[in-house]
Order: sequence, then C-alpha cells, then structure tokens
Amino acid sequence: MQFLLFLSETMIPLTIFLIVAYGLLNRNNVYQDFLKGAKDGFFTVIDILPTLVGLMTAVGILRASGFFDFLSELLKKMMGPLHFPTELIPAAIVKMFSSSAATGLLLDLFKTHGTDSFIGLSASIMMSCTETIFYTMSIYFMHVHVKKTRFTLQGALFASVSGIMASIFLASLMA
Repeated sequence: MQFLLFLSETMIPLTIFLIVAYGLLNRNNVYQDFLKGAKDGFFTVIDILPTLVGLMTAVGILRASGFFDFLSELLKKMMGPLHFPTELIPAAIVKMFSSSAATGLLLDLFKTHGTDSFIGLSASIMMSCTETIFYTMSIYFMHVHVKKTRFTLQGALFASVSGIMASIFLASLMA
C-alpha cells in the first residue's frame, strides 16, 4: 500500500521530468515548445468556448425546467421490470453532455439516498463508466474539422449504455 501511495504522489512530477529530459536529450528548446503548446491551447479554448457555453446553457435549462424529472417519471414504468433505478436517469442523460452538471446531480443523489446506498454506489460507478459523449464529439470534432463522424455516436452510446448496465450490476454485487 505504501508503494501505491508513493507512486501516486510521484507519477506527475516524474512524467514531467521525463518529458523535459527527453526534450533536452533530443536537443529541443523545451521552453519554446512549452510556450508554443500553451499558445495553441489558448486559441483552442477560444475556438471551443461558444460550443461549451451553448452546451452548459442547454443542460442548465433542461435541469431547471424539470425535464429530467418528467423523463424519469415517463421511463419509470418501462424501466421497472429491468430493475433499473429511475433516480439514475437524469444523471445518466446529463453525463452525456456535461460531467460537472452530472456531478451536481450525483451530489443530490448522495444527499437523498446516501453514498453507501445501492443508488449511491450505482451512480458513483456510472460516473466513471460513462463519457461526456456530446461534449467530446462537439468540441474535438469541431476543433479538427471532422465532417464525417461515421459510427462514433453509435459506438459511444453503446459504450455508455454498457457502462450504465455494468454500474448497476457491480453495485448490486456490493450492496
């Protein structure tokens, strides 16, 4: 256990040291490369900012309007035979758009049901088994000008649904 703690504390500084050492061994101007990367990153943030603001606004509107509660009630009868806790539906949907908004919903679930409850465990595992699909696709594909996404959305949705199902299965083993 001590080794894992040591490794977790030294991993990032060690990685930075190795990158700098590799650059110096290859006779690169590491500082200039760093500044160029920081400048490119700044312009990337400026490029994606309108999309990011739009996604965050849409998620905020849907959450404040009660749409997710309405959707949970609508899907409750369909999900009942599958033993899927409908309290997780808003968090699962929001996670596809925004991880920070989903974290807010996760904290609400913790306050209502507790962290060690079946719903709390399922939601925790679900947050780590799913991805912010629409955010990632809109930001990265827009930035690199990808026009044909082929099967990215279908594959990502399949992976997220699989992660959600796995989270419920794993939480049922632990609860």
